[in-house]
Amino acid sequence: MSGAVLVAVAAAIGNFLQGWDNATIAGSILYIKREFNLESEPTIEGLIVAMSLIGATVVTTCSGPLSDFLGRRPMLIISSVLYFLSSLVMLWSPNVYILLFARLLDGFGIGLAVTLVPLYISETAPPEIRGLLNTLPQFTGSAGMFLSYCMVFGMSLTKAPSWRLMLGVLSIPSIIYFALTLFFLPESPRWLVSKGRMLEAKKVLQRLRAKQDVAGEMALLVEGLGVGGDTAIEEYIIGPADEFDDAEDPSARKEQIKLYGSSQGLSWIAKPVTGQSSISLVSRKGSLANQSGLMDPLVKLFGSVHEKLPETGSMRSTLFPHFGSMFSVGGNQPRNEDWDEESIAREGDDYVSDAAADDSDDNLQSPLISRQTTSLDKDMPAPTQGSMRQGSLLEGEPSGNTGIGGGWQLAWKWSEREGIFKRIYLHQEDGEIVQAAALVSQPALYNKELMHQQPVGPAMIHPSATAAKGPSWSDLFEPGVKHALIVGVGIQILQQFSGINGVLYYTPQILEQAGVGYLLSNLGLGSTSASLLISSVTTLLMLPCIAVAMRLMDISGRRTLLLTTIPILIVSLLILVVGSLVNLDSTVNAFISTLSVVVYFCCFVMGFGPIPNILCAEIFPTRVRGLCIATCALTFWIGDIIVTYTLPVMLNSVGLGGVFGMYAVVCILAWMFVFLKVPETKGMPLEVITEFFSVGAKQAEVTNNS
Repeated sequence: MSGAVLVAVAAAIGNFLQGWDNATIAGSILYIKREFNLESEPTIEGLIVAMSLIGATVVTTCSGPLSDFLGRRPMLIISSVLYFLSSLVMLWSPNVYILLFARLLDGFGIGLAVTLVPLYISETAPPEIRGLLNTLPQFTGSAGMFLSYCMVFGMSLTKAPSWRLMLGVLSIPSIIYFALTLFFLPESPRWLVSKGRMLEAKKVLQRLRAKQDVAGEMALLVEGLGVGGDTAIEEYIIGPADEFDDAEDPSARKEQIKLYGSSQGLSWIAKPVTGQSSISLVSRKGSLANQSGLMDPLVKLFGSVHEKLPETGSMRSTLFPHFGSMFSVGGNQPRNEDWDEESIAREGDDYVSDAAADDSDDNLQSPLISRQTTSLDKDMPAPTQGSMRQGSLLEGEPSGNTGIGGGWQLAWKWSEREGIFKRIYLHQEDGEIVQAAALVSQPALYNKELMHQQPVGPAMIHPSATAAKGPSWSDLFEPGVKHALIVGVGIQILQQFSGINGVLYYTPQILEQAGVGYLLSNLGLGSTSASLLISSVTTLLMLPCIAVAMRLMDISGRRTLLLTTIPILIVSLLILVVGSLVNLDSTVNAFISTLSVVVYFCCFVMGFGPIPNILCAEIFPTRVRGLCIATCALTFWIGDIIVTYTLPVMLNSVGLGGVFGMYAVVCILAWMFVFLKVPETKGMPLEVITEFFSVGAKQAEVTNNS
């Protein structure tokens, strides 16, 4: 997984630049005011700081559709260029208006980076470490703030600190970021698949996973092209074929799905479990519809899966020790790499199912529906236009591993009797017998309208035909996508109103009132230098906390971290409220206030800081992911602007204690929202997460209607 890790580290430099810029402008604004005589013009002063927020908000409105059209990598390259150009203009800035323009360019770069880096990392990372890698932007952003505060603090000790140099230094790391995005970062394999560029996607996956056999994950990416669909949850008991053959009557065999092991002559049977609802089977701890009617059924659905999910996950199935060609009947199959839309040679060896030649009506096909030669081939009619072409993506190799991460397997079944072709996501459960839960739905490439043209096997369309559909605004109203948008937008709003900006912007004032600034002034530091030193130490303390969160993100999970850290935020804010209202001994007040601020920051960066962006990058289907994550990011920036500009008004009306009290109330609401609405997504492939949202949303509708 080293390839995916290095790519994530390189992409996260975009957030390093954001953190660097935020800290630099906070430290340099004091010197900018003096040079341009802005003490009597607070509006201009506020615009210099806020122009980057305005730029980020504006560019976010189009970043999603543009990233879906141009790709993730080109947008990251544009972000690095904007960072570099803005730093050069800020270094030059002969007047305040040029500085405002430079800050606007800088905001464009920030907006693209903050929106697309989590999206890019989610689409390239393996499920087992996706949470860890997607916490990197939080770590690099805090590291950028710390290094920038150190730089500004050092410059503040000189005789004539230059704010232009402070802001212009950003050009050095932005050049490095530009080189990495241009020469090192690959395009997102999911975006390439969404455009029908299969060969490129396969090569990127092989680089990211450091292995040649990526057929299973390629098939998963193709299946991720669909939005919505009629997904059902089923459950199977899996065992050797002879065990079922002895016990079952011929009519029962019609309901069996045959699985093939890699060893010659070894076959397995998946027998559907009957007699209970599939929902209650998957949700072991009770009815999916919570009796109180408050908890989202989706939360219970995800939770029931994680009860069986291994903590560390697995890129291979635990069902079968050797899974190289589990779903392949013919062993080593000849393959043609003709899935790519750019391939010119489209020879007439279209895919034909061999389901009719098998002794079972239901048969799992190999990854990407690799051709399996049968005695019917010579009798087959000419292939119909638009049917799936032969081959998966690994020429000359045996059928690929169907493991798709987190203990999940991807398979298909074709029922000739019913004329139905279904995709199956299998996940093993614990128990004395081999039992698996399955998400069953229509494949992204299956075209029922072509069935009358294809007498044997499922009628399939080419991936490029599915990819050509592109995102649509109507997709946002599909129940699963709409449900995911409620979760994503809701958690972004609550994060912004949880108090991070208020605590961040007023930390120097809080500590100054507590007497910390006075203590530092005794060391010979001026008020500006003391403020910068406090901020740098605070950001330094964040780094080990983020490192702990990176480790726990894929073990404890996103939901658990939120439910654990938000109560600590509430307690910290309440202590700050008490400290601002009650007169305590100066030393005691300084200690308690400082400790509360540090604890608040450290817990925020472990949970509420990175997790909203991580969740928003995980819960949307590939086709509309860019559009949906841009919607969530737009909510983030609008909330940031509202909180920033209402803070002075709120301080004048209710005071510092009242403001922090209101933030504590928001944190209480946020904890309730997470508990009732936010599911656990650790270790699950992105496509499986979106399937669960589709199932959960429809189950919630049924529950509400009843």
